[in-house]
Amino acid sequence: MTANPFQFIELPRTEPRKKEARLRVSDYAEIYSAFNPDSASSQASRCLGCGNPYCEWRCPLHNHIPNWLRTAAEGNIFKAAELSYRTNPLPEICGRVCPQDRLCEGACTLNDGHGAITIGAIEKYITDTALDMGWRPRLDHVEKSNKRVAIVGAGPAGLSCADTLIRNGITPVVFDRHEEIGGLLTFGIPEFKLEKRIVRLRRSVLEEMGVEFVLNTEIGVDMPYQHLHDSFDAVFLAMGTYNTLDANIPGTDLDGVYNALPYLMSNTRHLLGLLSNETDFIDFKNKRVVVLGGGDTAMDCNRTAIRQGAHAVTCAYRRDQANMPGSKRETKNAIEEGVDFLWNRQPLEIVGVGAVEGVKVIQTALGEPDERGRRRPEPLAGTEEIIPAERVVIAFGFRPSPAKWFDEAGINTDHLGRVVAPMNAEFVHQTSNPKVFAGGDMVLGSSLVVKAVKEGRVAADGILEYLSV
Repeated sequence: MTANPFQFIELPRTEPRKKEARLRVSDYAEIYSAFNPDSASSQASRCLGCGNPYCEWRCPLHNHIPNWLRTAAEGNIFKAAELSYRTNPLPEICGRVCPQDRLCEGACTLNDGHGAITIGAIEKYITDTALDMGWRPRLDHVEKSNKRVAIVGAGPAGLSCADTLIRNGITPVVFDRHEEIGGLLTFGIPEFKLEKRIVRLRRSVLEEMGVEFVLNTEIGVDMPYQHLHDSFDAVFLAMGTYNTLDANIPGTDLDGVYNALPYLMSNTRHLLGLLSNETDFIDFKNKRVVVLGGGDTAMDCNRTAIRQGAHAVTCAYRRDQANMPGSKRETKNAIEEGVDFLWNRQPLEIVGVGAVEGVKVIQTALGEPDERGRRRPEPLAGTEEIIPAERVVIAFGFRPSPAKWFDEAGINTDHLGRVVAPMNAEFVHQTSNPKVFAGGDMVLGSSLVVKAVKEGRVAADGILEYLSV
């Protein structure tokens, strides 16, 4: 890959410059700067070009990482963008929000002490730079058909499916109940991780390709499902997971207790000027805040509360730091920005009279592994304490929210509310209604953006095969 086989030793891993915490907490801009051509080229050239690249296999999309690292090192940005785009229709987004430390970079051969290749930052650099230079996906070789597919949900799975279909001559029409595309990319992930101009640019690219968007339209409310069934050749459901997992502790009905997603969506809508009534804005300024949970959503809530000017933000998690499910990078960023973490604390009750006054927790020790291989948190008797709080955010994850019209449409769900759309169906990701396909979080359960992107692409392959019969 490089004329200097010892580049990975002589040149250490370098990440893009990160804005100082004292500065970045004053706004919602992305905290990482971009590589310049020299830094991107030199960092990409550290790649060993492994014959059996673990980074590629660990990536859910199996991106051709060594290939586009090599072309980026050579300065051929358009070719690198084409290689990246072959497997990932949203590379500039995945480069920003993927937990690379748990995926590609975590599997990098150089992660044994030399420092993994900065794959995420280079992926982001390649597409950002190529799009700024005027690169766009080429469709001049595509033979357009008269087939049309309705996609319900403009999140990562829906956008990925739309991209794959349009590249194969099928016109996708994407319906979404929100005013902007992106789903949780827009309304759930804060701007300090993903600026919304990035999602808007991707919308522009998709529309140039021929994808149609019908927004502010909720199927089953503003438009009956039957219209999709009668007007389109196939339907793809990509409606995500919007229901919060229950805390199962007393006190969640007190004033001042919020679920993570409504809180994050409120803040984003406020910033985008989309709140119909500003009284709906959930503002934690000057409040003592406790966030319950240890995943990426909890980190998003922590860091949002800091930017809102909370008096103090405490994150309580029932396991230790090493066993947190979220990205280590995001946890580090939260600590730098002033979040106080209480590890090994299991919530027992949210306390208060009418309104929140605190969270009662108990200390834990990690016991034997559970069915998923994670060590169980075991309460330690006599270690109860109350964390003072005026606002509490519950960030325990999300579950599917099956639409009321699923029964009418003959779409089966499992005991967890997930749509049944298996890989081994007659056509991959086909539901119990032969004309309807599904993918993303509503099939997997709440998962990573990159996995939703893969689901959309794979489901599109099933739809293409279905339409060709």
